[in-house]
This record gives sequence, structure tokens and C-alpha cells, in this order.
Amino acid sequence: MRQVLKLKTLWIAVVIMAGNLWLVSGAEAAMLRLGDRNPEVVVLQERLTGLGYNVGSTDGNFGALTEAAVKTVQAVNGLEADGIVGSATWELLRSANKAPSRSLTTSAAQILRTAQQFIGVPYVWGGTSPNGFDCSGFTQYVFGLNGISLPRTADIQYEAGIPVRAEELKPGDLVFFSTYEPGPSHDGIYLGNGKFINATSSRGIAIDRMDSSYWKQRYLGARRVIR
Repeated sequence: MRQVLKLKTLWIAVVIMAGNLWLVSGAEAAMLRLGDRNPEVVVLQERLTGLGYNVGSTDGNFGALTEAAVKTVQAVNGLEADGIVGSATWELLRSANKAPSRSLTTSAAQILRTAQQFIGVPYVWGGTSPNGFDCSGFTQYVFGLNGISLPRTADIQYEAGIPVRAEELKPGDLVFFSTYEPGPSHDGIYLGNGKFINATSSRGIAIDRMDSSYWKQRYLGARRVIR
């Protein structure tokens, strides 16, 4: 009897894949965040995957890709994009039908339109919202609004997608630079015609030229994440 009573206090999740049903006890839903590793994270990852978001694998490890997917869901639906799965996010996930349409995720033009809407937004170190962006916070937010999950920082984003040679750059590719430290420490979104949009410390979200004296000598490479 004691064991039964203890079980009643546990968070309960039921996943019924065949019927497209996903039920979570909202009042008792576990709060999850980056670094957690438990069965509840598996349920979260299964739901995100079912909605069309990329979490890597459903291994129960709340890593960078899972956090990016959670932030995307939160941002798209008007919640604070903090990457923490509390009761409001659980409720949102329970009622959501699907991720942004696949036509948006595959449209470089849509990515560029989204990015250019934020021109002039100020630079904020660690910023991940239209109140202020840093470089990778900006790219993560823009792609997230179009249904593509990116990790949080430039160095980890450099591992996403597939590598692209400079002569094969296409609009929507992520371009990476070595700035304040060795390795990929800054990134932006390639616009075409030798231009890219990025979060600059002096001008906020702005458009720059790849061949400028500053950026040309700091360019490292590019990645393509639009499928």
C-alpha cells in the first residue's frame, strides 16, 4: 500500500504513438532543463520529435539540441525562450499540433526575410530575444522561428549541418569567423552577393560584407542547415 501511495505522487506521462495521443499530468509535470538526464526527458524529446523538431536522438539526455528545440517552441508561441520546461511549456507541448510548416523550414528566402526584420536590434552579450541578441542567439532565434533548431553557441553551431566551401555559399548558409578567441567565436547568415547579416557589438543586427578587411581575414567556414 505504501508503494502504491508513493507511485501516486510521481509525475505520470503516457505516450500512445499509434493514436497520436500524448498526455502529461500537468499539475505534476517535471521541470526539465539543460543537463537533466532521466526518463521524463525521453518523453519530452519524443514529443518534440513528433512535432517536427530536431533533438538529435531521444536518449533522455537534455542536451544543446533539445534545449534549442524547446526555445524554438517557446519563442514561436509567445513564451519566454529560456529553454526550461515548466508547466506552461508542458501545456503548450501537450496542445501543439505541429512545428512551423516544412515549406518554411526549406525556404532560404523566408530565413532571410525573418533575419532582416531584426536589423537595428541592439547587441546584448548572451541575448537570445528581440530585446537584444548576441551572434549565435540571433542565428538560433531566426532559424528557430522557421522550425530549425540550432544549438546555442557559435562553436557548437559550427558542428551542425554540412560544411560548405566559400565558392559554394548559398543564401541561408551559416558563416563563421574567429574574432575574440581562436576558433568559431562569431557567426551570421549569408544573404548572397558577398553579404551576410549578423549581430555586431557596435551596430546591433546589421549587414556586412564578407570581403571587408575585417571579416575576410577572420573567416573560418560555413555550414548548411536548411534541408
